Amino acid sequence: MLKSTPQTSPEITQLTTRVAYQNRWLRVREDTVRRADGSDGLYGVVERTDFAIVVPWQDGCVTMVEQYRYPIGQRLWELPMGTLETGNATPEQTATTELREETGLVAADMAFIASLFQGPGYCNQVGHLFLATGLTQGPLARETSEQGMACRAFPLAEIEEMVRTGGLQDGMTLAALGMLRIRGLL
Repeated sequence: MLKSTPQTSPEITQLTTRVAYQNRWLRVREDTVRRADGSDGLYGVVERTDFAIVVPWQDGCVTMVEQYRYPIGQRLWELPMGTLETGNATPEQTATTELREETGLVAADMAFIASLFQGPGYCNQVGHLFLATGLTQGPLARETSEQGMACRAFPLAEIEEMVRTGGLQDGMTLAALGMLRIRGLL
């Protein structure tokens, strides 16, 4: 379910809002605003449902998926992540489902780590980061949009080399791996 986030604060006040575009995955809102100094402005806001980011960690390896990303016209390695179209799923249920769908993995433990804003300058979407451990392999359950997806477990040293050389370019993947590494969880 898409969430609307009208804004009123000492810094900025929403004057008007209108939906410029929407489909079942997102809504684009155009807001006129007034800043604290009295000047008016305009914001385009992308509203999307929250999503889960999963770091499958076992035996010194992180399992990632590679898929074609239409907006940029290339394939990227990234962590399993996504949203559920049912509005009642918790972040942990979403993480569990995305992990199973994309990798076939089932986690004995799904630990919540943090929530991260996907792009707070233009979007209200929040990613909920989970560390999945105690992994067992089960069958894949990919959606039609995930055709051609590849899945592979990478040793942490190889992932760090991919970060150094630009082989990992997905912002949420980089943020999640960095957060877990800095916290000593990887």
